[in-house]
Amino acid sequence: MPKKALESLTESMFYVLMAFSVAECCGAEAAQFAAARTGGALRLGPATLYTILAKFLEVGYLTETSVDGRKRTYAITAAGRDAYAAELRRLRRIVADAEAAAALPYAAKPLPEGGGAHGAAALAPVPLP
Repeated sequence: MPKKALESLTESMFYVLMAFSVAECCGAEAAQFAAARTGGALRLGPATLYTILAKFLEVGYLTETSVDGRKRTYAITAAGRDAYAAELRRLRRIVADAEAAAALPYAAKPLPEGGGAHGAAALAPVPLP
């Protein structure tokens, strides 16, 4: 079954919504927010940023609040807050699953013939008692 549009957000989309969940701002300010929050690891170029803003306007996650020359200011909508909260829950669940999986007992098990690199081992869960 195909996923619904924006069922999950890309990292860039998530940080843009995060910026708007904090304050009404323009696209450049949202990009600066994302770069600052990630210590520069996420830098949104104009094409990516304005594609995201257009999509968020189209689906109703943002609304335009003012235009001053070329500067457009946006605010997050209730639908945008809901999408942000849903993505935050999804990411928390992923992290919790990864932490729980890391706590499981594992043992090295050889790969079946023809599977992977020569002499490689795959990690397979050890059955719990």
